[in-house]
Amino acid sequence: MSRRSLLTLGFLLLCSLTLCAASRQFTVVIDAGHGGNDCGAKGLISYEKNLTLRYALALGSAIEKNFDDVRVVYTRRTDVFIPLHERADIANRNKADLFLSVHINALAGGRISHGFQSYTLGTGERTGSKGLQENLEVAKRENSVIFLEKDYKTRYKGLENSAEGDIMFELIADKNRERSVELSRILQTEVCRATGRVNGGAHQNNLAVLRLT
Repeated sequence: MSRRSLLTLGFLLLCSLTLCAASRQFTVVIDAGHGGNDCGAKGLISYEKNLTLRYALALGSAIEKNFDDVRVVYTRRTDVFIPLHERADIANRNKADLFLSVHINALAGGRISHGFQSYTLGTGERTGSKGLQENLEVAKRENSVIFLEKDYKTRYKGLENSAEGDIMFELIADKNRERSVELSRILQTEVCRATGRVNGGAHQNNLAVLRLT
C-alpha cells in the first residue's frame, strides 16, 4: 500500500471515531491472531500465526510513523499464545477506541485467493440454512482456540463448539455496534480500493474476541 493510500485510509478510519477520543489520545489495539501452539490456518509453506504477526507489526509501525497523535498497543509482538480473554483484557485496560484483530484464511487443495474481509460482532447476516451454516463454521473456526485454555469451561460458560444453538452467544447490548459496522464497511471499501484485492464484504458474526472487548 502506498503512503498516500495509507494516509487516506487512516484518515477515514479515525474520522469516523473522533468523537470517542475527543478528550484523550486515540488508542488503537492491534491483535495478531493466533500464536504459540495455536498455529491458525496452515498453508503449504506458512502458518497463519506468523503472517498475522508480520502484518500486525507492519500496520502498527505505519500508523505510528504517520499519525503521531495515535497510541498503538499490540496484544503480542512475538510468537506466543495469548488466550482470547487476555486479548480482550488488553484492549479494555488500554481503553481502546479501535480494536483490530488480524486473521488470514486458507483454502483447501492449494487454491489461491486474493481477497479481503472484515467482521464485527453480531449473530451473522447470512440467512437460510446454507447461510446459517456458513456463519456457524466461521464462528467455530475462530472460537476453537478457546479449547486450548485450561479454564475455558468456566471463563466461557455457555459456549460450545458442537451445535449452532450453543455456539451463538447471548449477545449483550453494544452501544458501539452500529459504528463498528459502519467502520467495517469503510475499511472494506478503502483497503480493496487501495490494494486491488477482491472485496469479500463486511460481515457480522459471533466471535469471542470481539464480544469480550
